[in-house]
Amino acid sequence: MTDLYCVFGNPIAHSKSPFIHAAFARETGESVIYEARLAPVDGFAEAVRAFVAAGGRGANVTVPFKEEAFRMCAALTPRAKRAGAVNTLSFVDGQCCGDNTDGAGLVADIVDNLGFSPAGRRILLLGAGGAARGVVEPLLATRPATLVIANRSSDKAQLLVDIFADLGPVRASTFADLAGNTFDLVINATSASLSGAALPLPSDLFAPASLAYDMMYGKGETPFLAQARMQGAGRCADGLGMLVGQAAEAFFVWRGVRPATAPVLAELRAALGG
Repeated sequence: MTDLYCVFGNPIAHSKSPFIHAAFARETGESVIYEARLAPVDGFAEAVRAFVAAGGRGANVTVPFKEEAFRMCAALTPRAKRAGAVNTLSFVDGQCCGDNTDGAGLVADIVDNLGFSPAGRRILLLGAGGAARGVVEPLLATRPATLVIANRSSDKAQLLVDIFADLGPVRASTFADLAGNTFDLVINATSASLSGAALPLPSDLFAPASLAYDMMYGKGETPFLAQARMQGAGRCADGLGMLVGQAAEAFFVWRGVRPATAPVLAELRAALGG
């Protein structure tokens, strides 16, 4: 019997998830059909119920529904509770269970694909929205020397610090207050790369052998990575590996099998032109 899965979003036509999960299914021999489904902005819950009624076993959730998915779940994993958002739904005995695999995907990409160990390093996380919130716990689990969450205003950053302070050394900052500090790993969790805007970052932010990481990806260098390279970042990486990593974690949640990500990532990278 073939099991049905999907990704919900709005918009959704651009999603790489059906390609990724089809590749995972071929690799692992799992009998899976995975679709992209457009949910109305005001009709996400109804779309999920219709999918379950049609035999859906699980679903990924992307913009703009992750927080709504969190609220509709009857059960949540600890990492989803911390994140306050859900990107992976499982439907078990009529119950909607929520998980968040974004942080696991980010850390897997940084550690396994890029060969960068965050342990004992100085990490800067730019942004304090939902994208940032989903990765704080996994980043702290790598035992960095410090994790600084920076935002244009410190209020939202401090809110995240209050939520995660029991897990490790984390503090809040404004962009302006970053002057005079250097970091080994700088992660962009803002939407600046979507708008093409430059972030107001001090010029001495990047340590000589630092890694600049943008959660966004696309054809060519993102605006944040171009800025980081000009400001002296040692290495630059976009978020395509995170996309594949979070999908692999979701596949494991659903199927109990962890697929290899490197072949899929290489194929996607080639499709985007390197």
